[in-house]
Amino acid sequence: MSRAQGPRVLRSGALGRFVASWSRLAAAGVAVVGIAYALSWPVGGGASAAPAGQPARWTWELTAGFPPPRVPADNPMSRRKVALGRFLFYEKRLSANRAQSCGSCHVQSLAFTDGRAQAIGSTGQVHPRSSQSLANVGYHATLTWANPTLVSLERQMETVIFGDRPVEFGVTDRTKRAVLARIARDPRYRRMFAAAFPAAKPRVSWVNVIKAIASFERTLISGNSTYDRYLRGRAELDASETRGKDLFFGERAECSHCHTSFNFNDQAVYAGSRPAPRLFHNTGLYNIGGTGAFPVPNRGLFEFTSRPADMGRFRAPSLRNVGVTAPYMHDGSIATLEEVVAFYAAGGRNITEGPNAGDGRLSPFRSSLISAISLTPQDQADIVAFLRTLTDRRFLTDARLSDPFARRTGG
Repeated sequence: MSRAQGPRVLRSGALGRFVASWSRLAAAGVAVVGIAYALSWPVGGGASAAPAGQPARWTWELTAGFPPPRVPADNPMSRRKVALGRFLFYEKRLSANRAQSCGSCHVQSLAFTDGRAQAIGSTGQVHPRSSQSLANVGYHATLTWANPTLVSLERQMETVIFGDRPVEFGVTDRTKRAVLARIARDPRYRRMFAAAFPAAKPRVSWVNVIKAIASFERTLISGNSTYDRYLRGRAELDASETRGKDLFFGERAECSHCHTSFNFNDQAVYAGSRPAPRLFHNTGLYNIGGTGAFPVPNRGLFEFTSRPADMGRFRAPSLRNVGVTAPYMHDGSIATLEEVVAFYAAGGRNITEGPNAGDGRLSPFRSSLISAISLTPQDQADIVAFLRTLTDRRFLTDARLSDPFARRTGG
């Protein structure tokens, strides 16, 4: 995989130093080309010369400050693989009952979420958690709300297709050959797999389906929000947005402790970076009966470790495009950005009745980073205004990331 391309290219050491200091520069409102990270790549990227019979090698075309994603050695990027992955991402025939594709739960206009409090699988099963945004998913150190073991897009895709707790695509050992045969019988897919995997035998395989989809997902890069353009000197923030920015990055609201880096989270990794700590946090969302408990089966990292201290610990999601990814939290239990900011200002949530009653502000497992913050209603409105500047309208409407079947049918 090639290095980043663009007006200025940072070598790996300089790039690492840049990313480490990004939030400090952003807090100061520095608007210089060196910290810009809007994208100018075509989906599928550029292509450089490749040996005869091999797919064209991939070139990341990224402006300075936005590092190339990590790519596994056994799944190098190629233009044809990404093109195939886009079709497969939106292919409903990959689910056992032909009812659902990746795009069913990850809708482009919603930053590749689905607008539901809890996701619904292909069989109609309601999942315990919400669908996370796939914007910049290639930069995540872990890939679900609270599973520290899923650290590659390829491995995560296996759970979507074959997992049964919960059921997503619902493909089983009994049905996997028949489902794959649907794809292998399609002449278009036979051509696309041959182009993307010319040396593979067989070419149409579950391994290659997963590799292609993961390659497409790595191109879901969002970096052209109003705030990004502001940093480049190409947009202005109004007074409320500016006050919200200062609060967000300042020590008063302290949002940037968990939502830092170029990706507005605390698990960002990229090509050449050091391994990121796999951080998970209890934000005081629940404290059932004053015991610190969370509702089963949504107990966060505790589900993997059984350590009491891991009760209710979940990954801090990226805040890019957060204005279009409601409802919020792992279970969709907070409806609006305004309510989210009020929740953090209170230092947690007090549920006064029902089976989940308890004061999350008093949870024995709440993170030390969470505490009550003195924010006026205007302060809270300003933070919301700033968060809305993180919406990347180009990303939400880019036809190159869209459903190719919808484009062909006009619906």
